Amino acid sequence: MSKESLFALSLFPYLGFLWFMTRSRQFPRLAMIGFYVLLVFVFITIPAGIYAQAAYGKALADVDWLHGSAEFFLTLSNVLVVLGFYRAIEQAKQSKDHRS
Repeated sequence: MSKESLFALSLFPYLGFLWFMTRSRQFPRLAMIGFYVLLVFVFITIPAGIYAQAAYGKALADVDWLHGSAEFFLTLSNVLVVLGFYRAIEQAKQSKDHRS
């Protein structure tokens, strides 16, 4: 199986995760946005990789400005997920403190 096929197939479990996460209504909203931004990262990386190959004859990882631009969305995704769960933990602590 090629890496491209494996990559395409890996999207289905992730889309399922997004669907269940959204339906559960138990994920912090900011973290949920972060998980969706990860999907944006994937969809930006594909054309960026094609452009790197067509314009420079190189893999995306070898074209620094293009690779860094695409990776920004991965970083943004990670920050949003962490902040979302951090906020949720802090709110749960505050809620627990008010009950005591």
